[in-house]
Amino acid sequence: MSKAFQEDYTGAPIAPLAERMRPITLDDIVGQDHIIGPDSILRKAVEQGRIPSLIFWGPPGVGKTTLAMVLAQRLRLPFHQLSAISSGVKDIRAIIDEASGQQGAILFIDEIHRFNKSQQDALLGAVEKGTITLIGATTENPSFEVNSALLSRSQVYVLKPLEQHHLQLLLQKAISSDQWLQRNKIALDETEALVNMSGGDARRLLNLLEITVQASEPNNADIRITNKAVMAAAQSKSALYDKAGDQHYDIISVFIKSIRGSDPNAAVYWLARMIDAGEDIRFIARRMIILASEDIGNANPTALVLANTCFEAVSKIGYPEGRIILSQCATYLASSPKSNAAYMAIDNALALIKKHGDLPVPLHLRNAPTRMMKNMGYGKGYAYSHDGDGNFIEQEYMPDKISGTTLYEPGNNAREDELRKFLKTRWRNKYNY
Repeated sequence: MSKAFQEDYTGAPIAPLAERMRPITLDDIVGQDHIIGPDSILRKAVEQGRIPSLIFWGPPGVGKTTLAMVLAQRLRLPFHQLSAISSGVKDIRAIIDEASGQQGAILFIDEIHRFNKSQQDALLGAVEKGTITLIGATTENPSFEVNSALLSRSQVYVLKPLEQHHLQLLLQKAISSDQWLQRNKIALDETEALVNMSGGDARRLLNLLEITVQASEPNNADIRITNKAVMAAAQSKSALYDKAGDQHYDIISVFIKSIRGSDPNAAVYWLARMIDAGEDIRFIARRMIILASEDIGNANPTALVLANTCFEAVSKIGYPEGRIILSQCATYLASSPKSNAAYMAIDNALALIKKHGDLPVPLHLRNAPTRMMKNMGYGKGYAYSHDGDGNFIEQEYMPDKISGTTLYEPGNNAREDELRKFLKTRWRNKYNY
């Protein structure tokens, strides 16, 4: 473990316990044996003295940054670090310029999913040439958040949340090896609160242990760690919920996934977690509006209406009564049939535009406000749909190059089955409905 240790004028350590306990070798790292165990591919690559560019994907506090630093130290390579929150293309280029004079420098980018496309593209050339070995860390699925060109040049490793025995081991290591903690005789009478409140996050676990020790009686040489002492030191669970940090994003993510997965019980539990922590009521409601369209759509069009009404209502009512409205909406959305057909349709259309560019509007569909345009054939042959039987006349609306392309595929649910039947009677076999 790290030996760095300094005190302020009160005798308290300057660096937090999690930083003081940061591993400095692969063997010091607790957990992640599937990645760095004796027979793992990454361990073998390190032993051979060279690693590929890497993307570490996993929840907060599981060792993504630590692993990057240990790899650089083990390989004795220059180590550069950027945060995607505060860095831009200029910072990337400055490090690439510096790395070009070094041998195989490592660039670690924390929260790489927050980089936009141009920022990620700025890395491509240096990664391809081997000027830098990129190590990116992300809490989000890199398949969606890291562009394909960069992803194809990197090896993705999934880091797992630390399990209870890992967390217990970390607590024992801290008590037995940290200089400041060793000044007291510390007994771990109970660890449930430490483990549960950490949520598998090593950093949160160790810092919670430290504030519990600090909150003990001054000059008390014998300190007993109990669930009550931990809860008192933390003051409240909401103290562990940072509305600008990882907990904020993790819990809204699992809340949305629970609704998408049609589990109203899980949805209302995670909703309660956010309410208990004082999350912005409009933020929760706004995310449900998006979900109502993205994940339910035409399977139950009323979902969008209710979600929008929920947002307006909680904006007027606020806490505490607004929690009831949020619960009604969340449980309704979770209990609704699901379809992402509308979401997929617009993404399919955007992909088609990227592939074919801006295809011209067919002449018969063009607006013809002037005589010259009419003489050029604009609008010629257009059939007014309401003149046909059932207010429908079959004609081409797509550009010729993509005629017959199906972008909207109705979902497998009662409402969209009706839409499919309607479209089939109109278009017959053109779109394979």
